[in-house]
Amino acid sequence: MTSFAFFQRLSKSFQDHPSHLKLILLCTTVTGGGLLAYSDAASSEVPVTEKKKVVVLGTGWAGTSFLKNLNNPRYEVQVVSPRNYFAFTPLLPSVTCGTVEARSIVEPVRNIAKKDFSSFSSEQKEVDVLFSEAECVKIDAENRKIYCRSNMNNNLNGKEEFVVDYDYLIIAVGANVNTFNTPGVVENCHFLKEVEDAQKIRRTVIDCFERANLPNLSEEEKKRILHFAIVGGGPTGVEFAASLHDFVNEDMIRLYPGIKDLVKITLLEAGDHILSMFDKRITAFAEDKFQRDGIDVKTGSMVVKVTDKEISTKELKNGGEIKTIPYGMAVWSTGIGTRPFIKDFMAQIGQEDIAAIFKKADKNNSGTLTVKEFQEAMNDICERYPQLELYLKNNQMRGIADLLKEAKGDVKKESIELNIEELKTALSKVDSQMKFLPATAQVASQQGTYLAKCFNRMEECEKNPEGPLRFRGEGRHRFKPFRYKHLGQFAPLGGEQTAAQLPGDWVSIGHSSQWLWYSVYASKQVSWRTRALVVTDWTRRFIFGRDSSRI
Repeated sequence: MTSFAFFQRLSKSFQDHPSHLKLILLCTTVTGGGLLAYSDAASSEVPVTEKKKVVVLGTGWAGTSFLKNLNNPRYEVQVVSPRNYFAFTPLLPSVTCGTVEARSIVEPVRNIAKKDFSSFSSEQKEVDVLFSEAECVKIDAENRKIYCRSNMNNNLNGKEEFVVDYDYLIIAVGANVNTFNTPGVVENCHFLKEVEDAQKIRRTVIDCFERANLPNLSEEEKKRILHFAIVGGGPTGVEFAASLHDFVNEDMIRLYPGIKDLVKITLLEAGDHILSMFDKRITAFAEDKFQRDGIDVKTGSMVVKVTDKEISTKELKNGGEIKTIPYGMAVWSTGIGTRPFIKDFMAQIGQEDIAAIFKKADKNNSGTLTVKEFQEAMNDICERYPQLELYLKNNQMRGIADLLKEAKGDVKKESIELNIEELKTALSKVDSQMKFLPATAQVASQQGTYLAKCFNRMEECEKNPEGPLRFRGEGRHRFKPFRYKHLGQFAPLGGEQTAAQLPGDWVSIGHSSQWLWYSVYASKQVSWRTRALVVTDWTRRFIFGRDSSRI
């Protein structure tokens, strides 16, 4: 009875003080006591935090990098993208010629989410990730909704459109191809931005050889069919031209010996040089190598029209003379543009402008800005807009006073007072020399990682903001602005030679750089599966050559 009375008192104690439950259970376990049966009365007092919903648009480099690095369990993530996989886009030129198979460079999004979100340590919780294969067509910023359209005919019981609410929206959809409204480009040219584009190019290349091999065609028609024109002398165009040259000379001429002398590759570039964003040594080497390889590089040639059989170019070096070039396949790899729904979204949210900066800096509301007032906001402005600090450095200006004096004229620095129009004049010079970050995989990957780190530290930074001053609104931004760190860039030039430009003005060209390219691109694969497949494809190509089947 004594024992029974003890358990009665113990049970009553749990009911009156449920917070003691874990303490009593721990004590009985340590002292060798018997098993205690209990209900989860204490769990009702634990507040349930509703998860914030993060919607990610796109499964490219930025979106995938964000998914891989997000480890805050307070968020529910929904990914919306017209493709359910991540593609390693730097290897798309290799896919066009069969050096690498398309499936070797793609990884399903659900695999990435499952692998990265279920492998945390015991102290971390999984992040809920949902995926919808659809395309965003509109963003309602005021009501925090996105409007999506399914790209599957039999999806959603015939309902093609649906709406998704969000608390946070991450836009990582990439850019559109920019045709500069050139007539005939969309109808007659191939692009190289997606896996499907690379596969289509590969089939077209094989088709051209098969058509030219037919016995009833004239010599002139065969030459036209086997003329491959590439518009754009940037990294993508140059790499594709080099890959196509290797494919033709190492594999196709063995299979089509009768037409090997009819093949021609032409690279059209409107500027003065190809690879203009690289070091001049790389540009010169690439142009010389292409000339030796028989690739016709036409600089100063701006494409003005494309038909199904001819490309019209405006020769900028010859007074604007118009020339026509017959071709069998054309690849457009120049220029990118903003997607229409992104333009609409940017118009909705607006951007911080000079008026907001002026109002924040003008603390006494005098309508003019002194050097002292502007200097007090200088650190926040430079942190928020790094191009200002870069402009001062490049123009050897010691401070903001020199910039304001440049706009105001020859007056003493201490007496400079600017109104808003004069400030606009000063800062417009800064913006005129601003360069946007390149639209590369490296930039997007770093941006995705940066965003994931911001969300992982969201609660901490909401309490203690560490960013620059808000020019619209009060307080400070929660996070420090994104800073891009350039790690180098490659330009494969064919013949197992690659040009590498690394930080510190270090340039390497040749076979050694090709092996560096192999190692970097293998290590940057998103999974061990794709890494093994890509390396296997490279090995297969070395041993057996490229596959010329039209599949």
